[in-house]
Amino acid sequence: METQEIYRGRLIDHIQLVVRDLDASRRFYEAVFGVLGIPLGGSGDDYFWADELFISTPDSDAAQGQLTGRHHLAFQARDRATVDAFHQAALEAGGRDNGAPGERPYHPGYYGAFVLDPDGNNIEAVYHGAATFSAKEIRVTF
Repeated sequence: METQEIYRGRLIDHIQLVVRDLDASRRFYEAVFGVLGIPLGGSGDDYFWADELFISTPDSDAAQGQLTGRHHLAFQARDRATVDAFHQAALEAGGRDNGAPGERPYHPGYYGAFVLDPDGNNIEAVYHGAATFSAKEIRVTF
């Protein structure tokens, strides 16, 4: 691990996506992470990670079992403008549109955008509307 500090406190501990083209995925995710304000946590020859998302090649030691199909992953956005910027950055970085930014019927105030990453995974940024959080983030230092 390249850093001795991580952020925790959300529902998901981590997700791993196994991808065909690590360089294409790195370009895509670095672009959308930049918009969302998520720093890259670390990387190696066959993987990279940020927050709870770990992305690797099929031959990485971390990629065990059979390759699976599409996945859906949603990132939290701080406002509607960030959702819009996420969508634009993702398309410019090789993603494909899977739902332009806009209100969704899931609950009042749900504003999201969907793109397919280079491997066809459905990646979303969502702003749930104005809310009060007890803390911006949870910081864990080792």
